[in-house]
Amino acid sequence: MDMKTKLSKTTNEIQQILLTFKRTFVTVGTFSAISNLLMLVPSLYMLQVYDRVLGSRNETTLLMLTLIMLVAYAFMGALDLIRSYILVRVGARFDMQLNKRVYTAAFEQNLKKTGANAGQALVDLTNVRQFLTGSALFAFFDAPWFPIYLMVIFAFEPSLGVFALCGTIVLVICAYVNERVSHKPLAEANSMAIAASTLATNNLRNAEVIESMGMLPNLLARWLKLHSRFLHLQADASEKAGLVGAVTKFFQVSLQSLVLGFGALLVLENKITPGMMIAASILVGRALQPVQQVIAVWKTWASTRSAYERLTTLLEENPAREVGMELPKPMGAIQVEGVTAAPPGGRVPVLKGVSFAINSG
Repeated sequence: MDMKTKLSKTTNEIQQILLTFKRTFVTVGTFSAISNLLMLVPSLYMLQVYDRVLGSRNETTLLMLTLIMLVAYAFMGALDLIRSYILVRVGARFDMQLNKRVYTAAFEQNLKKTGANAGQALVDLTNVRQFLTGSALFAFFDAPWFPIYLMVIFAFEPSLGVFALCGTIVLVICAYVNERVSHKPLAEANSMAIAASTLATNNLRNAEVIESMGMLPNLLARWLKLHSRFLHLQADASEKAGLVGAVTKFFQVSLQSLVLGFGALLVLENKITPGMMIAASILVGRALQPVQQVIAVWKTWASTRSAYERLTTLLEENPAREVGMELPKPMGAIQVEGVTAAPPGGRVPVLKGVSFAINSG
């Protein structure tokens, strides 16, 4: 069994398409690594200004440090712009490779299950594409680099590094708790929203019949029941996420100030310099930023994951159509004898023994 065949059996269609962009994602990850390393520049600049420039009162040193800082910022901005352009193009190519397949699968699913919301599959595809091209993906690229900033703080003073590490662990725990308390109600809320939207779409499609038969009040009540359930689940998830977010913000703000205070204590004890104190405070803020970004985009990630799972199920239940045998050029005459046919997915034939002939022209 070759690698391609093995890969096709262990991954779904969406994963196979994403794997074709593996090198591109590696490139974006490399750009993210360089950009995150350049985020050390503010701390190093502050360290040099406090410990070297203010002590020597050398304006030339200050000028050169400032120029180096601006060049590093410009390079970092260019990298962020390039990786953004790259992911926009990845999203467009991802959509082009999958949109026809999703459209066909949604069509076939609608043939099998009357009343299904065929347009939801295309909405799910849009959600996945937007996640690939938006800032949410950058948060996951940047998150693995926060240990680098902690290592630099440890290099300044081990006790200061332990203090910052404990604070970061608390924030990571908050992020985990946010996922645990909000994932289930958010998933249920999304499912309920889709069900309510599907019901409303199907009802509005038959507005004239519903009006003539006086069915609007009952159908409205059915839709309102689903929609109210969606609002309740979404409110429940938002309230829980808001509580965790408030606790997270308290720890985040407190930690940055406490690190500055603890650093001042170490300065008084002559264990670190004032420049290290300021640089450590900036580094803690930078170390916490990826964690904060992941917490902020978690709701988007949960929605995208649900869309991805629905697309995967849709494509697995409706395999790609096989290309039929190429037929010869028609001569113009059509003759049908004894045809029996049933709708796709149906077992009861609706045509029985149909025969006719049409001459050319």
